[in-house]
Amino acid sequence: MKARIQWAGEAMFLGESGSGHVVVMDGPPEAGGRNLGVRPMEMVLIGLGGCSNFDVVSILKKSRQPVESCEAFLEAERADEDPKVFTKIHLHFVVKGRGLKEAQVKRAVELSAEKYCSASIMLGRAGVEITHDYEIIELGA
Repeated sequence: MKARIQWAGEAMFLGESGSGHVVVMDGPPEAGGRNLGVRPMEMVLIGLGGCSNFDVVSILKKSRQPVESCEAFLEAERADEDPKVFTKIHLHFVVKGRGLKEAQVKRAVELSAEKYCSASIMLGRAGVEITHDYEIIELGA
């Protein structure tokens, strides 16, 4: 896996993935930025959420669960002193469908956290306290 990060002036950077996709990162005005993109640490959090949500949906589909929507809401705490690393991250999944089995949703969240989500497991091994929960919303007929 490769990436290229190009400085675009002031506190703005363009990140290009090995697959050719570009994302804009920028700092807040007080750090010389213009607030035109996500912050680099927000990218880490978004990456974790994407990785985990990808797993949960994939596991639910493989177990033939009628999942129609899955959102992951993340909240993170950071250290007060530099380096301001993440200290705690909580992922809350909102899974919607018709006839979803709670045991399968619970299992999907646990498997992502404990076995499949590389981002979550990597951050956990680095000392970040990561917690998960979920809610199921039954969609009408």
